[in-house]
Amino acid sequence: MNNSTRCIAPLALLLAAVAGCGSGDSNKAATDTPAMATTSTVGSEGAMQSSGAPDAQMQPVLDELAALGGKPIETLTAAEARKQPTPTDAVKALLKKQGKPTTPPPGATSVDRTIAGAAGPIPARIYTPDGAGPFPVVVYYHGGGWVIGNKDVYDGGARSFAINAKAVVVSIDYRVGPEHKFPAAHDDALAAYKWAMANAASIKGDPKKMALAGESAGGGLAVATAIAIRDAKLQMPLAVISVYPIAGGDTTTQSYTTNANAKPLNRAMMTWFFRNYLNSDAERMDPRINLVAADLKGLPPTTIINAQIDPLLSDGLLLADKLRAAGVSVQQKTYDGVTHEFFGMAAVHDKAKDAEMMAADALKKAFGSGG
Repeated sequence: MNNSTRCIAPLALLLAAVAGCGSGDSNKAATDTPAMATTSTVGSEGAMQSSGAPDAQMQPVLDELAALGGKPIETLTAAEARKQPTPTDAVKALLKKQGKPTTPPPGATSVDRTIAGAAGPIPARIYTPDGAGPFPVVVYYHGGGWVIGNKDVYDGGARSFAINAKAVVVSIDYRVGPEHKFPAAHDDALAAYKWAMANAASIKGDPKKMALAGESAGGGLAVATAIAIRDAKLQMPLAVISVYPIAGGDTTTQSYTTNANAKPLNRAMMTWFFRNYLNSDAERMDPRINLVAADLKGLPPTTIINAQIDPLLSDGLLLADKLRAAGVSVQQKTYDGVTHEFFGMAAVHDKAKDAEMMAADALKKAFGSGG
């Protein structure tokens, strides 16, 4: 969830490149091998939530992050927090230590531009897969607690969708708090979907094949935006990919308790995020934040990916249960031995590669292009 104002897109390119080396079979391995992941079924909020220990590929990333000397986010101003080292910086340091290259991968190109947000232009990065198109379109929302994070820090996850799902990806820098309080990020998320649908043809996209995706705060935004699209009676996306979403305002759930002091995300940081984005503590119960209490009926097939060592694990498990109860098609997977932010770390972690392929396969299935 940490952020940086430094441009680290070259690293993220590599993360996506390594993810692109996989195939649908790598996701099958994650499904079939209990050590790799756990699939939730029913009543899962209280299940499978031991704190665990970082596995042999996760621990070196955490060690590198600690070595970068960042300060606790919850002790900083938002401006200071945005300058702290990120897990992506830690992956870059680890790759350098391992003598591995950070060259951009083949398979997709990207361009930065501005698009229409809810209250004026917002920055966006548009990823286009190689080929003639038209391609499906994925609108992607980065993490960072609606306060930190940006399209550079989360380039790897977004780029992996473009390469592995063969989709145009529109990744946006929505407005963040405390400068722009709730519901600014949510309003920009919906505006970006409207823009992408209206302008799909001009970016080699197919407006009939739309999807939403995001990580952490962005994972919650993806679900909240699907609800807003339904309520506005707009064309529904064909799929939602929600990676360790913020799906509730309750910081006393089992995973918040078990992983209260986890890295790189802990309970104190989540409290800080809520305080900086929301206008009042009562807004934690707004259905756009507290998704587990929202009306979830009629949403598209949804894929939820979680990490075991993460205060948001309960959010993802409970959201999956609530979606199923609302009649929504859901697949949810918890990856053991990994932490929040592991998605996008395919250059250094096999489970990240599996998770990225799981997400891409779900998109390809929804788009009718395999998977």
